[in-house]
Amino acid sequence: MEAPKKIVVIGPESTGKSTISQQLADHYATCWCPEFARAYLLKNGKSYDYQDLLHIAKGQVELEENYQTKAKNGLYIIDTNLYVVKVWCEVAFGQCHKWILDEIARRPYDLYLLCKTDLPWTADELREYPDPVFREQLYKMYRDLLINDGTEWAEISGKENERLQTAIRAIDHFLAG
Repeated sequence: MEAPKKIVVIGPESTGKSTISQQLADHYATCWCPEFARAYLLKNGKSYDYQDLLHIAKGQVELEENYQTKAKNGLYIIDTNLYVVKVWCEVAFGQCHKWILDEIARRPYDLYLLCKTDLPWTADELREYPDPVFREQLYKMYRDLLINDGTEWAEISGKENERLQTAIRAIDHFLAG
């Protein structure tokens, strides 16, 4: 049995990643993998240190692998991946765990959907970066990672339905070859 195509939704916080991941999974009748960090921080408290980010990275990998077995129709939608933890480590601590970097190099994905910061920032108990200038800097960090990664990617912007339609077009274009 062929492994499903792995589509990762990535970008700064409060850019609609979880919403669009769920919408895409519904549209393509498959499953989506939630972000491990959110559940981890809600359970353990929003204070974290450098070692917590390694634990979060390992939890994300395990969650991705567990959910992949539920993928249908040849597609698997993932809400964030280790690139998010890499950027988080670098922004918060000025360094990244070697294990995370090694796993990034080892784990291929098929398509990235990069969410722009054009949605208004929505506060919640876990979000840290409301400054629009800094959010744009984070977006550029993700964009640079994807450019250097070499994996196909598409930018997702606009209002909620426009974002969804752009993401569907990008996935359909990718699937068409």
